[in-house]
Order: sequence, then structure tokens, then C-alpha cells
Amino acid sequence: MNAHIEPGDEIIRFDEVTLGYGKRRTLDRVSFSIGRGDFIGVVGPNGSGKTTLLRSILGMKTPMSGRITVREGLRYGYVVQRQTLDTLFPATVEQIVGMGRYGRLGVLRRFGAPDREAVEECLDMAGIREVRREFLRNLSGGQKQRVLIARALATDPDVMLLDEPTNDLDVSGESRIMNLIHDIHHTRGITVIMVSHLLHVVLNHVEKLMLLREGGIGMHTIPEVIEPDFLSNLYHQSVDVEIINGKKVIVARRNNAHSD
Repeated sequence: MNAHIEPGDEIIRFDEVTLGYGKRRTLDRVSFSIGRGDFIGVVGPNGSGKTTLLRSILGMKTPMSGRITVREGLRYGYVVQRQTLDTLFPATVEQIVGMGRYGRLGVLRRFGAPDREAVEECLDMAGIREVRREFLRNLSGGQKQRVLIARALATDPDVMLLDEPTNDLDVSGESRIMNLIHDIHHTRGITVIMVSHLLHVVLNHVEKLMLLREGGIGMHTIPEVIEPDFLSNLYHQSVDVEIINGKKVIVARRNNAHSD
């Protein structure tokens, strides 16, 4: 971890940034900042610019206008959508996780004992030690997602970016992946920026929500988001947040009127 970055420090800043493709603008003149140790859920409908936003933070997408400022020396761990992977890639789980160390090796250094130790630690944290010799194509969806998270973790990142990490998982798998991401954030102190199109997936874990809609971005705290009027305006219908089995759940507002 970069020692000069203290908790709460601003590490990423967008000033009047416009993002898009060709003449189409997906995000228009957005401004926000991300601090060291933030746990942010990026939520919005398909096509709202969520993946484009991640790519711009990584420097893979140049803004059409505006300025993106990133703290010098920041290291990223990027978890791509697993549906984009070629699952026939002939590599074992251990080898894939080890790829996360390549960016730290440089030109002259070979894969050594510290790298092997880092891979072991990441396999353990992701709970995939028992499948380390398996090929990716032989794993379940949840196991594949853990492999990608472990690979990102092996970079020893300051910031972990995850693109729809719970897509196509059942409720149980979804919960386990979110618990893993939660644990990584809290035990490692890593800044986490997680994209999802499902608010209920991130609501019980993240500390801030970045809502993308109509080309703009709003950054909100969880207490603000769970206010009934806020969510009702967001969903264009009357909803409430209820606690069921210790989890916040968004439900349609009950009609208390009694019929004769």
C-alpha cells in the first residue's frame, strides 16, 4: 500500500468530465471525488455509463472534456465482468491469480518467494485454495468470480474496481460474493468502487452510493438513500426500506387504507 496515502485523503477527482463514444454522451459534465478507504456502489440502468466510468478511472477511456485527477502511484485491482472471459483459456486458478503479480515484477525481477506468498494469501482470502489446480472452465460462476477477485487482490491495490461482480449468481452466491468484497474492504482498508445495476445488491454493504441517471451522477450516503421519499422518487413508485433477517430490503409501500 502506498504509505503517503492516508485514510480519507482524496485520491480520485472528476471535474466537469464528459464521457461518451463518438457524438453520444453517456455522462455529461460530472464532478465528484473519491477518498482513500471509500466503499462506493455505482448503480444505474444498463447503458448509463457505469463501465465507461470505471474505464475512465483506470485511464482506459479518455474524457471528451473535463479533467480527471488521480493520485500519483495509485495501484488498481480491476475485476472485469466474468462473462467477458474466455473460459477455455488454458490456465489454472493459481496461474490466473499469479497474473495479478505481473505488474509488480517490472522488467528485471522474476516471480519469487514474496509473489508466491502473496498468491497463497489471496487464494486463502478468496476461499479458493482447494481449487487452485483446476482450470477456470471447470468452476462454478461463484468460484470464477472469486478467482477474478483474488487476481485483482494479488496486485496489492490501493483501489479495487469491480464490474457487476454478482451478475448471473443465485441469491446465495450473490450474498457470499458481497460478503467477500465487504471483508476485503474492511480487513485490507482498500478503496472499493463496485458497479451494479441492482440497488438491493449493494445497499447492505457499501458506505456511499453513486447513482447514474440521465447523464448525471449523484453521490449519496446510505442514510440519505434509504429515506422513503428518496427511493420513491428514484423508482417512480411508493417504496419503503424494511429490515428482514437483518438485511435492508426495498419493498412496495403497503396500502394502509381499509375497504368496507
